[in-house]
Amino acid sequence: MTVGKRKVAVVGVALSDCGRVEDATPYSLHAQAARRALADAGLDRSRIDGFASAGLGTLAPVEVADYLGLRPTWVDSTSVGGSTWEVMAAHAAEAIGAGHANVVLLAYGSTARADVRAGRRTGTYAFGGRGPLQFEVPHGHTLIAKYAMAARRHMIEHGTTIEQLAQVAVQARANAALNPEAMFRTPLTVDEVLSGPMIADPFTKLHCCVRSDGGAAVLLAAEEYVRDCRTDPVWILGTGEHVSHASMTEWDDFTVTPAAVSGRLAFERAGVTPAEMDFAQIYDAFTYMTLVTLEDLGFCAKGEGGGYVEKGRLRVDGGDLPVNTDGGGLSSQHPGMRGLFLLVEAVRQLRGEAGTRQVRRRDGDLPRLGVASGTGGWFCSSGTVVLGRS
Repeated sequence: MTVGKRKVAVVGVALSDCGRVEDATPYSLHAQAARRALADAGLDRSRIDGFASAGLGTLAPVEVADYLGLRPTWVDSTSVGGSTWEVMAAHAAEAIGAGHANVVLLAYGSTARADVRAGRRTGTYAFGGRGPLQFEVPHGHTLIAKYAMAARRHMIEHGTTIEQLAQVAVQARANAALNPEAMFRTPLTVDEVLSGPMIADPFTKLHCCVRSDGGAAVLLAAEEYVRDCRTDPVWILGTGEHVSHASMTEWDDFTVTPAAVSGRLAFERAGVTPAEMDFAQIYDAFTYMTLVTLEDLGFCAKGEGGGYVEKGRLRVDGGDLPVNTDGGGLSSQHPGMRGLFLLVEAVRQLRGEAGTRQVRRRDGDLPRLGVASGTGGWFCSSGTVVLGRS
């Protein structure tokens, strides 16, 4: 993506310890992921002049930057749920391209699972009862229920079946089986997904993401810094962002998400099409999110997502479009705002560092283009990033 006179590349990515992490704090997970991303890039911490973070503390980028020993001259604390990190990557790329920063660190860490187990917090069923949400909370509008309502509308309007939604979970688990870092790797069947305890109709337990601990970090840099890095650059080719509604009553169509806009913008700005993508990393707190985002990004027509996800199309081992190649939030890890993990996995795939889950083109070559698309709130926001290697 060229803004001003400079291209922007991802030069370092890393995860902290993930899954079941009992003896860490969110701050320490931020730091662990950041140190590993710097080591991955081969850059010194002193090069960082931009920092972006959200979800921790009263003043997230201030508190976390201070903990990391950073004094950035460019900061971003945009918080739009799971799509935060794709939106932040877009903002960082624009800032670097325009010369407002040279090297920007995006960092996240959460002990969501450990906090619940230790009684430090309860499960997040709703976002609160103030503002527009006050009119929905009395009716039992939990976060999960909102996604379930959207999925049911798609089923009614387009004939999508519960078996097709279950296929998303089955194929995510097949990809996770290839990832030694994934929390759950035992193969699933459609029947096992359908027979689980009901959470919010039509979602049973395995239609929903796992709850984990973990952190991630991504380092972006201007093109002139690439030669100082130990890794091959992965270029930011195009980005898009969009927000659509605050409450379900203001959502015009439950079957169309903000990714329909953010995806179109990202592909247009990158000068590529969905058909050219070698893989997709899609936010998957619930199975329906994967299916409807595939439609909205343009991988299939509206209403055809159910048929598209059948027959193993999303699998690393033989699928037409490998999706969530690490196992996604459904099987690998989901500590909260998971959008940064999508970028880490996309970069690893493009650099050929994904091990047994490595995607290959039909000619055997490494992937050249990929897309990461995050969703926030209850389909309220979306950020999409198209990435490519030289």
